[in-house]
Amino acid sequence: MKNFEQAGSNLTIPAPAAVVSGGVVIAGEIRGIAAGSAAIGAKVDVVTTGVFRLPKVAADNITLGAAVYYDAGESLVTIDDDEGTNVKLGVAVEAAAATTGSVAVRLSAF
Repeated sequence: MKNFEQAGSNLTIPAPAAVVSGGVVIAGEIRGIAAGSAAIGAKVDVVTTGVFRLPKVAADNITLGAAVYYDAGESLVTIDDDEGTNVKLGVAVEAAAATTGSVAVRLSAF
């Protein structure tokens, strides 16, 4: 195909905010995990598919298959969409009790 650009599972974009390797990147409707660290505006590779272990709100009791959101202010995954303020990130691929600090999240395509 002459018009094929890339598979899209990894994207190189300008970092919308300073990010560390393994951190969540939200750029409009692009959601993913940074493959490296970058300053604002610097190019960063963003992985847009897969399952990642991410820190979560300690009080959240997350069930298997639950929709999870990203609270950018706290840099944590949560089950609370905060009236649309938090960005949907994906689904939990495991249960994570309120006593745990992280959860495995499958990124969802939007």
